Order: sequence, then structure tokens, then C-alpha cells
Amino acid sequence: MSRVLIADDQRDVLEALRILLKGEGHQTESVTSVSGIFNALQQRDYALLMMDLNYTRDTTSGQEGLEVIPKIQALDSTLPIVVMTAWATIDLAVEAMKRGARDFVPKPWDNERLLTIVRTQIELASALRKGRKLEAANKLLGGNVPNMIADAPSMRPVVEMIPRVAPSDANVLITGENGTGKSLIAQALHALSPRASHSMITVNMGGLSETLFESELFGHVKGAFTDAKTDRAGRFELADESSLFMDEIANIPLNQQAKLLRVIEAGEFERVGSSKTLRANVRIISATNANLVDEVASGRFRQDLLFRLNTIEIALPPLRDRLLQHSFPGNVRELDHVIERAVLMARGSHLKAADLGLTSGGGESKSLEDMSLEEVEAFLIKKALARNNGNARKAAEALGLSRSAFYRRLQQYGL
Repeated sequence: MSRVLIADDQRDVLEALRILLKGEGHQTESVTSVSGIFNALQQRDYALLMMDLNYTRDTTSGQEGLEVIPKIQALDSTLPIVVMTAWATIDLAVEAMKRGARDFVPKPWDNERLLTIVRTQIELASALRKGRKLEAANKLLGGNVPNMIADAPSMRPVVEMIPRVAPSDANVLITGENGTGKSLIAQALHALSPRASHSMITVNMGGLSETLFESELFGHVKGAFTDAKTDRAGRFELADESSLFMDEIANIPLNQQAKLLRVIEAGEFERVGSSKTLRANVRIISATNANLVDEVASGRFRQDLLFRLNTIEIALPPLRDRLLQHSFPGNVRELDHVIERAVLMARGSHLKAADLGLTSGGGESKSLEDMSLEEVEAFLIKKALARNNGNARKAAEALGLSRSAFYRRLQQYGL
């Protein structure tokens, strides 16, 4: 059912259009003034606006309606506007179209033609909105789901759980040390879900500053703050009818967690700078390398938010539980880096153990004195991760690094 806003100062016109559009399955709301149009648009979204051009200023020129068309378009450029007037002229119709109207209906109208216009404009606007949403979502995509190799016995419970959980809408919490492949599991869950036809939206909660938290997740309107040059959809809006993967969920500031709780519970939120409530049907997949029970006990994470996130929990074992000898403190991410380096450095067509640069028993191949500055830094980061069971936040604190600086180094060294 499409929601249509009708603006006209004549009650009989409003009632006639309500009855006509209801017969076609449309829900209508009515206003009798220009100010009423803006009040309605600030409260909710509409599939179409049908508006008269004459209100209180005069009854024939249409100037009052013409002047507000660009202002309405500035609020929502995808909202189709169909104008109506009993004083129809070709010049007036052309001027209305120039200013942003999609079509023009003279009064009295022909029912069949009006319904055709309504149907066509709603379909075109829907396609435009989907296109813009897809364009924005594509900028956030991390690529297609790669093949997952998981033959170790410790991975068997994970592999068996994915096809059982994926088809549902249950929120999933993926836990495991840094680099164990949590994002890969999230992609697999989405790919096997009924939402797979839509792109999964990903956001690294560890990389969001407190000032950008609401804007990134809920979006903002033009002018909401200094750098808000245009309206912007947030991750929840982009993930409507799809999955939202929130990585590093434990890093959400405590004072922002209540805002996240509301949208998870009710699917409702407002863009920054707007009072209009939006809704999104989103399946939440989150991940963390922290023990959220400990985070709750320490007062850094809300218990009610934890309950909403971990309807299903999937725990990933570290790589040291899947392979032999080398401990791989950087887990799968370190293994990927080792293999890439080995391929580049190998002298023949086959990789040899020596090409991996690893020693039996997981020892280091060089002493600290023989390492470069970068190798020492990578070594210390690995040790800090190992001592803190893969918890990146605690490892960063132990090394005296900010969270953002620590994550930059993880990426730099492939850990």
C-alpha cells in the first residue's frame, strides 16, 4: 500500500481523491495549506504528493504553489509531485514542470488518466529510490562471499551452525580473537539468508568517533552540522530489508548504546537534524574480540543491548586450535599475510616450509637485535595480542596506543 499526500483547500476535492485512490489500494492523508504540506513531510515519507497550486494568496495564478515546489524538492528530491489546478494553461503546466513537478492534472480531472499518472509516478519514484540506495550501498560493499575452507574439528560446530541460523532473522553475535575470520562468517550468514538479494552493509564500530556515530548509523539531513552539505542515508537506512554487519561491537561508547538499542528493538530512528521517524527492517550481525560478559560486569557495555545482539552466538576458535606448531597470534589474518609473502619470495613453483619464514614450535626466527623497527613493532603487537587472548582493545592499552593507531598497525602488518 502506497501512502499519498493530497494538498487542496477544498474539502470536496480531498474527499473525492481519497475515495478514488482508496479504490486503487492507496492510503491517503490530506492537508489544506502549504504549511500543512511541510508539516506532513517532516513527520513521515510519502510515495507521492498531489497538490493544488492555489491556496490563500489568490485563486487563479498558481504562484503560491509554484513557489513551494523547489522547496519540497529540496526536502526530498525523489518525491514525485503532481500538481492540480482548475485554472490550467500550457504556460502554467510548463512552469510547474520546470520547477520540479512530475506531471500536471487539470480540474476537473479524468479518473482513468489521473490513476495512470499516480501509478506511473509512484513506480518511477520507487525505481529511483532503489537506484540511489543501491548506488550508496555499493560504495560500502566489501566484495562477494569467498569460499570458506574449514576442515579442522574445532571448526565443525561453526560450519554446522551457519546453514541452520542463516535463514532466520535472528540477531547473531560472532565472537573470536582478532583475525579469526568473523567477517567471513558474517558474509556467509548473509549469503545463505532470504536477504541475500540485497547487499550486506558493513560498519566497523571500532573506527567510528563519538561525533560521527549517529551520522554514520542513522544518517543526517543537509545543514545538520557544519560539514553536512547534503542529505545522507545512514547504515541502518541502507540496510533496510538486508543485513547490517557491525564489527568490533564492544567499542561502541556507553553513552551511544541506548540509541542503538532503540533501533534494534523497534526498527525506528531519526536522521541527525531531523525529527522525522524512519523505519528499517534490518537483520543484525555483530562481532567482537572482547568478552562482552566481562564488559557488562565492568560497566562498559549495556546488558540489555547484549541480550538483543546475541540471540545466537557463534564462537570462532583461534587458528592455534586448527593448525600445528606455530601459534599464529594474528590468526587467519596473519596466515594470509604469511602465504602472500611466501608466494612473493619463493624461488620455485612450489612453496617450501622455509618460504613461510616460520620456525618449529612458533619461535621467532630473529632476535630483537636483528629485527628492523617494523619487525620489532609487529613482534610486540603479536605478543600483546597473545597475552590478552586476542583482545585488541586491551592489547592497545598495554602498548600505550590509541585504538585507531593500534588498528592502523594491525592493517599495516597484516595481523
